[in-house]
Amino acid sequence: MKKIKKAKIVLLVIVITLTISPLNIYAKTIKEFEQEVEKYTKELQEKQNKIAKNETEVAEIKKNIKSLEGQIKQTEDEIAILQKEIEESNKKIAEKNEESKQIMAYYQIENGGNAYLEYAFGATTITDMIYRMSIVEQLTEYNKQIMEELKNLIMENNKKKESLSVKKNELSKLKSNLQSEKERIEADTASLKVGVPKIEEQIKSAKSNLTYYKGLGCGENEDILKCQYRVEGGSSLPSANGYYRPIEYGYITQGYKGYPVHLGVDIGSSNKTIPIYPIADGQLFFAGYDNAGALIVVLRHNVGGRYTYSTYAHLSRFSSIVSNYVDYKKGSSSSISNGPYIDHNTSIGNMGNTGYSFGPHLHLEITSCSWHKKGGCPDYYGDYVYRTINPKSLINLPSNWNNR
Repeated sequence: MKKIKKAKIVLLVIVITLTISPLNIYAKTIKEFEQEVEKYTKELQEKQNKIAKNETEVAEIKKNIKSLEGQIKQTEDEIAILQKEIEESNKKIAEKNEESKQIMAYYQIENGGNAYLEYAFGATTITDMIYRMSIVEQLTEYNKQIMEELKNLIMENNKKKESLSVKKNELSKLKSNLQSEKERIEADTASLKVGVPKIEEQIKSAKSNLTYYKGLGCGENEDILKCQYRVEGGSSLPSANGYYRPIEYGYITQGYKGYPVHLGVDIGSSNKTIPIYPIADGQLFFAGYDNAGALIVVLRHNVGGRYTYSTYAHLSRFSSIVSNYVDYKKGSSSSISNGPYIDHNTSIGNMGNTGYSFGPHLHLEITSCSWHKKGGCPDYYGDYVYRTINPKSLINLPSNWNNR
């Protein structure tokens, strides 16, 4: 009996551990905050420099590609001219060959009506006859010489054409390599920007966050999230005891993989503009655009005496309860003070395809802090990435469903 009780206790401890551990809610102290703000400000500047460097390289590559395209066009024009010369030379050879055949008919007496025969036999004296025969021979030799020169010209033009074709292939290959390099750099730049707020905004917010937590009177070695919750009276925020699916019916299109692959889950639906709901009761914390142009909503929840944040991205529009608190048309990107409390049955917007997206879907992220001001992420976005939580650890998300 005692063994059974012990087993139940152990099982209960394991369940509690598994339930709590995914939240990853340890925050930083003011002292650690200061150190990390300095550290990440430097890193953010380095990222900004990398983006600027990438953009400079892409501009230079585009310039080189344009130059190569000009060279390729010039080469194609030269090949076309040579081809025309070759065709004209072949035509002249055919004409001279026909003339030579007519001249040779004089010797073979094959064509009594031949112009050259008429010319030769039109002589009135032997001297005139010999003279005329000499002219015919000279014409024949001249035609042979012309044909030989034309053949040599064709050979020379063919060699030039072959050389130009090789040059064109080399230029095309070089252009293709530059295009691939351009795409690689652009993809690298996109990966630095996607989902990340503007670097200037990150630095500014990190510093204002530090001022904010100092202003709350947080102790130098006090957990800033605990301090914030204590000072702001987090108990006034309704407790989120249960979690719900964010849409009425849908399916998972991409799961959570964590840093740096995929920080949340992607959810699709047969209704591409289906209403989006909070996963739990919470307070509107942010609404606006991210750096990649996605329309997002962030809610703050009270979970076990701590703040937890849920982010809903790629929305097509905000619901009225959200749009009344933010002028998102102007690209608002600041956290919302004293936003409305929204229960889990009130829509916050509709599914969409805004920002870095390849089709209508909802990207759902859950974290133990937010990179927006007063969100408790000391190093702003970097700490946010580290503190993401697998939504499936809190919400029942099967492969597909038809209720919340």
